[in-house]
Amino acid sequence: VQLQASGGGLAQPGDSLRLSCTASGVTLGNYAIGWFRQAPGKAPEGVSCISSSNGRTYPTDSVKGRFTISKDNAKNTVYLQMNLKPEDTAVYYCAARGLGSSEYGYWGQGTLVTVSS
Repeated sequence: VQLQASGGGLAQPGDSLRLSCTASGVTLGNYAIGWFRQAPGKAPEGVSCISSSNGRTYPTDSVKGRFTISKDNAKNTVYLQMNLKPEDTAVYYCAARGLGSSEYGYWGQGTLVTVSS
């Protein structure tokens, strides 16, 4: 199982970026998918996740109204659409959690998002 995160880069405040998490070796529709991030000098935090069963999403408070997680089962890809602020600068990771599991067992390699004017 491999998760490939992509789409990071340098952006200005107010810009939008879309991160992608594409899976191989697993059907993402069977897994809850989460996006996490780790900013320099800070602990990792959960950003948003999407349920495997009903597509319900669970964004953290700091990104509500700015970030949208979605999935395209046909492309086996989960997206994170972001409207950015400087405090969103971090390495972003996607991860998959199987049905009935309490842990995210599969992780992508991370993609760097830098927001600066």
